[in-house]
Amino acid sequence: MNFSKNIIAMIGFIISYMGAALIYALYTSNFEFLLYICITFVILIFVTQAHKRIGFTDLTLWLLAIWGFLHMIGGLVPVPESWPIDGDTRVLYSWWIIPEKLKYDNFVHAFGFGTTTWCCWQGLKATVKARSMRPTFGRLTLIVMAAMGFGAMNEVFEFIAVLTVPNTNVGGYINNSWDLIYNLVGCVIAAVAIRIAHKGSHH
Repeated sequence: MNFSKNIIAMIGFIISYMGAALIYALYTSNFEFLLYICITFVILIFVTQAHKRIGFTDLTLWLLAIWGFLHMIGGLVPVPESWPIDGDTRVLYSWWIIPEKLKYDNFVHAFGFGTTTWCCWQGLKATVKARSMRPTFGRLTLIVMAAMGFGAMNEVFEFIAVLTVPNTNVGGYINNSWDLIYNLVGCVIAAVAIRIAHKGSHH
């Protein structure tokens, strides 16, 4: 299989941050994040297989790679004492970007599942073999719900982490609910962007 320079650069980016995250998690005995690294590796395999069948755009693949990077640094990179956080664990995921309004975790959820919505749209078009398919309200609703399903699966993984690893930074019921809300925000933004982009391409 031939790889473009863009894809080679992306693969190098992923290997670099995954390798660094693995070494740091082992060094700090962060067993919660070792579990997440394993899950991320499985997701990488899944995305690779999906890409072979769907043919994601380079932009989509880069967004997925960046999402993985944001996730890795979110759970491992400490924040300064002066930065406001939610909870007791001083990592990026706990950081209030806007105090009491928007956390880093919220942003990553919206970004990630917005990207997932875009992947679902490309997957739907590939499945019905209609690259120029019109993004109707029904079709957009379908891909938003599909992406929300992936988001719900993410919460299942987090729940498994809570049950199997002591002292996680996952949070409780309220955090879980906010995760789902920001997943929906990202999904809806992506759906609107898909609709706007389709209209723009047909003017």
